[in-house]
Amino acid sequence: MSDAEHTPGFTTGLGIRREVMGDDFVERAFERARGTDSETMQEFVTEHAWGAVWSRPGLDRRSRSLLNLGMLIALRAENELRGHVRGALRNGLGRTEIVESVVHCTAYCGAPAGLAAMRIVQEVLEAELGPLPDETEKD
Repeated sequence: MSDAEHTPGFTTGLGIRREVMGDDFVERAFERARGTDSETMQEFVTEHAWGAVWSRPGLDRRSRSLLNLGMLIALRAENELRGHVRGALRNGLGRTEIVESVVHCTAYCGAPAGLAAMRIVQEVLEAELGPLPDETEKD
């Protein structure tokens, strides 16, 4: 789809998606899909999930990110979870809240889902925020 063919919903969704997920993430997603059957899916998700849903009033982006973490953990959608942990950090969730969301979901979704999610969450948190400070190194 050329830029001239994009709907207002796609344009809105692209802006929100870039703000939440970051320009690099969005560019990589579109680049991987360009010229393939997946290109249609990237456009659909941008217009409908990001443009129609994320732009709705009633929930702020922070709340939407927290919901997404729970849903992605429940679905065992580890590939999507990685990007949404980064998005949750951009939307104001802290390390403790993200870890607690995994613990909470583990109680309802089971240990395999929670453990798989925690591996992804740990990887992203350490990459974005660094490791937890060593408690034995207090001043």
